[in-house]
Amino acid sequence: MKNVYDVFLERGFVEQVTDDEAIGRLLDEPGVTCYIGFDPTATSLHIGSLVPIMALAHMQRHGHRPIALVGGGTGLIGDPSGKTEMRQILTRDKIDYNARCLQQQLARYLDFGAGRALLLNNADWLTKLNYIEFLRDIGRHFSVNKMLAAESYKMRLEKGLNFIEFNYMLLQAYDFLYLFKNYDCIVQMGGNDQWGNMLAGSDLIRRMEGKAAHSLTFPLITTSAGHKMGKTERGTVWLDSALTFPYEYYQYWVNTEDEDVERFLCLFTFLPVEEIREVRNLADARLNMAKSVLAFEATKITHGETAALEAWRSSVRAFQARPVDAELFPSSSIPRKRSITLINGGTDDLSAIPSLKKSHADMEKGIPAYELFHETGLCASRGEARRLIEQGGAYINENPVVSFDEKITESHINDQGLVLLRKGKKKHFLIVVR
Repeated sequence: MKNVYDVFLERGFVEQVTDDEAIGRLLDEPGVTCYIGFDPTATSLHIGSLVPIMALAHMQRHGHRPIALVGGGTGLIGDPSGKTEMRQILTRDKIDYNARCLQQQLARYLDFGAGRALLLNNADWLTKLNYIEFLRDIGRHFSVNKMLAAESYKMRLEKGLNFIEFNYMLLQAYDFLYLFKNYDCIVQMGGNDQWGNMLAGSDLIRRMEGKAAHSLTFPLITTSAGHKMGKTERGTVWLDSALTFPYEYYQYWVNTEDEDVERFLCLFTFLPVEEIREVRNLADARLNMAKSVLAFEATKITHGETAALEAWRSSVRAFQARPVDAELFPSSSIPRKRSITLINGGTDDLSAIPSLKKSHADMEKGIPAYELFHETGLCASRGEARRLIEQGGAYINENPVVSFDEKITESHINDQGLVLLRKGKKKHFLIVVR
């Protein structure tokens, strides 16, 4: 049977590791405690945090104990890793509020019952440190020359690295030491931009405890086109349904580039790798079906199966897409051809699409098309809306908008009391007239 490290390797989770053979042997037996830190600079995590979250979930599924560490203490300083400028310093109250939000969010991915996973906040121990004792007991183990050679610091030296940020490596290393001593945590995982900080933690444990502790990093995920994961023209794709609606979340995944489908299925779903490898043999409509499976499974993991079904139903109806063939991805719970009745008629078939209510009085007056496309958020400005319409990329009820100031009126309302707006091929919005 594969151990979790084998799963990480075959699914593409591993970028660097302190000792490949040692960590493979270590994870052969269940019961290993590992941790990943999460930065509480916002009330929600985003898609860029999904690789670490999925890694913790895989660890738990293989009988290990994950620790999700919310950086309530380190967040008061700001991590310079991967940043060219200093992060905004948040207040303690704001950090604590964000940390509570993240703790609730992470509970959707991990089972915290009966100690099977732990939610910790490093503010509980970092804010209680005595500075003089910390320098004497911890700081003496760090070489300034070695710290300055770390990639995270080298990048910031060009624009200026302040003393607060310079301490970050010591605090993250101390986190690992604290978790090692108090929770028997012997594996730290994180993004590859954290490699220097993570090595510092493993080295600190070796120096102070005389024992081995391992670090493993994940690749920093970009699309095949070189775009950063979780960034769209409308902004960040959040894991909180109040910030990014499940339908929008689903649409992010269903618009995955062809070259990324297999890789993203490996990283962001729990489907068997043997089924995922079949993507290499798919093209055209069947490859689009694979994208639907990716979107459905990713949405189900983050927002639950009911929200995933609603997003799928709305997407199938809006885009007139074909349901997934029964023989594709048999382990997925996405509806198949035999479940086609799920998309027959009914106003709720489009219920997951973002919408805006308008009155009949508004529609009687008529609303210029470019204003409506801006008001719905399909376009960031009226100028962008005008350009979209002039270039033929705006549609009302699947008909191209003729001119930017074309009035959208009562005559555009369908039998269900709706007006369907579309930007390009994929972005839909509903006007609900009541």
